[in-house]
Amino acid sequence: MTQTNPDTTARTWKRPVPVIGDTTSAAERDEAVDGWSLGSSVQDALHQVIGARRDIRRFRPDEVPEELLRTVIEAGHAGPSVGQSQPWRFLVIRDRRTRERAALMADRERLRQAAVLTPERAARLLDLQLEGIREAPVGLVVACDRRTPASGVLGRNTFHDADLWSCACAIENMWLTARTQGLGMGWVTLMRPTELAGLLGLPDGVETLGWLCLGWPDERPPYPGLERKAWSKRLPLDEVILTDRWPADAPQPPVSGLAGSAPALPARDEDVSVATVDPSSPLWSELAAPDQRRMVRARDRADDLLTPPGSLGKLDQALDRVVAVSGEEVTGGTLVLVGADHPLAALGVSAFDASVTREVMTAAVAGRAVGVVAARTAGLETLIVDAGVTGDPLVDARAHRPLDARGDVVSAPALSRADTERLIGDGRTLGAEAAQAGLVCLGEVGVGNTTVAAALACVLAGLTPDEAVGIGAGSDAAMLARKADLVGAALARLDVAALRRDPVEALRQVGGPEFAVLAGVILGAAEASSVVVLDGLATSVAALAVVAVNPAVQSHLVAGQASREFAHGRVLLDLGLEPLLTLRLRAGEGVGAVMAAQAILTGLAVRRLTGRTR
Repeated sequence: MTQTNPDTTARTWKRPVPVIGDTTSAAERDEAVDGWSLGSSVQDALHQVIGARRDIRRFRPDEVPEELLRTVIEAGHAGPSVGQSQPWRFLVIRDRRTRERAALMADRERLRQAAVLTPERAARLLDLQLEGIREAPVGLVVACDRRTPASGVLGRNTFHDADLWSCACAIENMWLTARTQGLGMGWVTLMRPTELAGLLGLPDGVETLGWLCLGWPDERPPYPGLERKAWSKRLPLDEVILTDRWPADAPQPPVSGLAGSAPALPARDEDVSVATVDPSSPLWSELAAPDQRRMVRARDRADDLLTPPGSLGKLDQALDRVVAVSGEEVTGGTLVLVGADHPLAALGVSAFDASVTREVMTAAVAGRAVGVVAARTAGLETLIVDAGVTGDPLVDARAHRPLDARGDVVSAPALSRADTERLIGDGRTLGAEAAQAGLVCLGEVGVGNTTVAAALACVLAGLTPDEAVGIGAGSDAAMLARKADLVGAALARLDVAALRRDPVEALRQVGGPEFAVLAGVILGAAEASSVVVLDGLATSVAALAVVAVNPAVQSHLVAGQASREFAHGRVLLDLGLEPLLTLRLRAGEGVGAVMAAQAILTGLAVRRLTGRTR
C-alpha cells in the first residue's frame, strides 16, 4: 500500500508559464475579472473618439502625409475578420479620371434616389452635400475578396456574408483612427456596386463596400450632419435594445419620404455611358476637372458672404461650379445656336415642314429668332452656326463646308465618318472662341431633330424607343407612334452596345450635323475653362456623348432647364445634373439655357457685391 506524505499533499507547485500567448492563470482571472481593462483614461478616450466620429463630406485640399495614410490603413488591417481570413484589400485611388468617373456615378445616384421621394423630401435631399469625392485628397476603396468558398473559411459556412461584415469592421477601425489624427472620413455608397467594380477592374468574386473619402475636414460638426439638417435623428438607446427575442407586437419601421406613386427607376447592371478609352477619338481630351483647391476656394468664398451658406439653393451649387472653373469675374457669355436639316424629317416625324429650319435660322441671323432675342436681352453675345441647312449658306452665319451624302438614320447613317469628325473639330474651335466671353449657352434648330435626339438617347442612355420619343414641337398620338417605330428600326440595323462604346460613331449613325458640332463646342469650351449651360434634350444628349469619353467635362456643365421630354430627364440623370429651371419650355433655340444663364450671372453679381464676414 502506497503511503502519502502529508508534506507533499499540502505543497503547491510553481505554475509553468507559457513563453507565448496568454500568460495569465485561472486564479488570476478569478481574482480580478476586470483585470484586462485598459483603465479609465483609455475608456474615456475611446468613448470620446466614438462620440466624435462623423461622416465628413467637405474637405480641405491639403495632402495627407503618406505615413499617416498608412497608419489609417494599418488600423483597418488590424480589424477582426471571420476565420482570420483577412478578406480586405485596400485600393488607394490617385488617378484623376477614376475619381471623376466615380464622382459622376455618385451624382447620378443622388438624382435617382431623389426621384423616388416626395417632392419635399427630394428637395431636401438635393440640398445636401452627400459626398466629397472630388474634393478629398485621398480616395480609398475597401474591396472584399470573396473568391474563397464560404465552406472553406471558419465561420462563413453558415453566415456567408461574414467576410463583408469583417470588411465593415475594418472600415470602422480606419474611421476611428482617422478621427484621432484629426482627419475626416466619409463613406460613400452612392454608386451601383457593379459600376464601381467595373471602374476599378475588380475580378468576379471581389466586391466593394463603397468609396471612402479621406482628408483634412473642412467642417467640424459637433453632431451628425443629417441631424443638423433635420433629415433624421438618433433613436433613444432603449428603443434599439431587445430582450431574448423579437417582440411580436414590434412596429414596422416608418417609410419616410417615399413617393407612393413614384416607382424606382429601373436598375441597370452596366454603366451605359462609359465609352472605350481611345486617345485618338476626336472627343478625347486631357481635360481635368477643377482641382480640389479651386473647388474648396469657391466654396470658401461663398461661405464668407453675409448670408447663410447655401441660401441661394440649387443656384449656389451652379455658382460654385462656375467659380471653380472660371472664377468670380464672369459677367457675360455667348449663345451658340447651331442649325441643320435632317433627311429623317421627310418620314413624317414633325408637325412642321423641313423648310422651317431655314426660316428660323434666317431669322436668327437677322436677330429676330426667339433664342437670339432672349440672348441679346440677357446681354449675351450670339454665334450662329450653319452646320448643314439646305440651300445656299446663310449670310453672316458660320457655315461648314458641304457635307457628303447624308442618310435618314433609319436606313442609312446620318453622316460620313469624315464629316462627323470634321464637324466635331469645327465645334471644338467654336467652343474655345465662344468661351472668351464667359458662359457658353447652347441652342439648336432642326426640324426632326427631337427624334434624332431620341435615337441618340436610346444608344447613350439605354432608353427604349417608347421611352425616348416625345411630342417635340407638337406631335399627335399617331406621329408619336411613328417616331417610336422609326427609332426602333434605326436601332435594329445597329450594334447598339458597340455604338455605346464609341460615341463618335453614335453621332455618325443616329445623330446629325448640329449634334456633332454641339459635342465639339462643349469640349472646346470646357478646355477653355468655361462653363457650358445646356438647354433641352438635343444639347444634353450631345453632352452625354462627350462625358462618356471625358468624365471631367461633367464638372464644366450646368443643366439650364428640364424640358417636357421624358428622355431629357433621363439624359440629365445620366449626366448627374439637376436642372436649374423647370418651365415646361418647348421653344428650343437655347431659350432655356439663356434664362438659366441670366440667373447664374445675377448670382455671380450677388457673390461679388454682397458684404463679407471676413
